[in-house]
Amino acid sequence: MSSPASSRVPLSERLRAPEVAEVPGPHHGLTWRHLGAEDADAVLDLVARCAAVDKPLAAPGPLQVADAFDPAHTLVRDSLGGFSSDGELQAMAVVYLPPGDTDILRAFITATIAPGWRGRGIGRALLDWQDARARQLLAQDGRDLPARIGAYVDEHLTDRRRLYVAAGFSPKRVFQEMRRPVSAPVPDAPLAAGLRMVDWSPELDDEVRHTHNEVFADHWGSQPLTPESWRRVLREIEPRWSKIALARTPDGAEEVAGYALTSRHEHAWAALGFSEGYTEFVGVRRAYRGRGVARSLLAGVIRALAADGIESAGLDVDTINPSGAHGFYERLGYQRQGAQILYTIEI
Repeated sequence: MSSPASSRVPLSERLRAPEVAEVPGPHHGLTWRHLGAEDADAVLDLVARCAAVDKPLAAPGPLQVADAFDPAHTLVRDSLGGFSSDGELQAMAVVYLPPGDTDILRAFITATIAPGWRGRGIGRALLDWQDARARQLLAQDGRDLPARIGAYVDEHLTDRRRLYVAAGFSPKRVFQEMRRPVSAPVPDAPLAAGLRMVDWSPELDDEVRHTHNEVFADHWGSQPLTPESWRRVLREIEPRWSKIALARTPDGAEEVAGYALTSRHEHAWAALGFSEGYTEFVGVRRAYRGRGVARSLLAGVIRALAADGIESAGLDVDTINPSGAHGFYERLGYQRQGAQILYTIEI
């Protein structure tokens, strides 16, 4: 977050957005243009070629790529693709601003370069373009708020981490990937009296979204998810693996007390070497904390995965989470499997 002194300077001045975002020069050997929905197959091919070498913790699948370049998406974004003389996509960079930010304006960047085209300065040239476009897009928002340019980097990709540091980014947060074998014993974790567990359903979805925004309002880096953003994040949600805790209210109605929402990312299973249910969000409303609700929900998720023959349960956790979530997941049998580091420039 920006310092009190910098916050007195308008964001438009702090950003120092250039008039022109320079694309990488022709000496890099590639021809550059904006990417669109028609490039989805080329993007997936490039991602697959890079994943074979980089072994990323996660790689976008067909649905995520289609979403990223969907012209109907309200996401503010820009992209740049570099094509070799044979017309093959060899490098790409994306800048996107999540809709719905209220307290801080965020721009996230991601880039991918084919292994055979690395070591030529393309990565730094793309990062310079991304930094410039991020500042331009943030300036276009018009609100005078703190701002952040961020990039998630797998901890084992040390060359990429050095690139961001050299460009002025600093490591801000570490998000640990955790997994547990579904076959391991599941702790006995019944719901407290007055609560019941149900599978996720479309009828509950909007209340769960509002509950999530409420639960995460005081979490570092979290901003409200709009209906569209929520739908896209949970595009591959598996209802049977997603558990909702409902509590009876004094007027006899029911409200969402907690949730554990789990996706089926089948496109990732071949690279993982096993099937997995990935829990995207876990949360419990403040009034229901301290009753073991999250423990009960995750136990329900694991049992549902076992019933469907799935081998692994996965999730990620902020290592600086003040609630001690990391230790909580370890006690449920989840183990560390790597991490992503969020590098940022705070403006």
